[in-house]
Amino acid sequence: MTERRSILSGSTFEEHIGYARAVVDGDWVHVSGTTGFDYIAMTISDDVVEQAEQCLRNIEVALTEAKCTFADVVRVRYLLPDRADFEPCWPVLRRTFGEVRPAATMLMCGLADPRMKIEIEVYARRITT
Repeated sequence: MTERRSILSGSTFEEHIGYARAVVDGDWVHVSGTTGFDYIAMTISDDVVEQAEQCLRNIEVALTEAKCTFADVVRVRYLLPDRADFEPCWPVLRRTFGEVRPAATMLMCGLADPRMKIEIEVYARRITT
């Protein structure tokens, strides 16, 4: 039987909407679209680069709980309401994914809260022995 478990971050969004930060399904880890909110304080910066950095910190917590790292990420999606905000985030994204080189897509779309400037979603495959 394949292991399937949910990972929660404590975000009030997860409770109100009814989802998990991540789902581990066997070797696969599906991390939900993650925004730049500090989920403990439920605050968010006005700066898109700071939001991207917080997104990655939030994702890293979920990956760690799933027993994997950014090196295990095979797919990433970047969602932004304003395409002009994407390029300023490139150095942060390159620091995290530059050596890993996952498949990636950037989509321009509305996000759930007007304060959100970027949302990042990743899929990872755990190395199990």
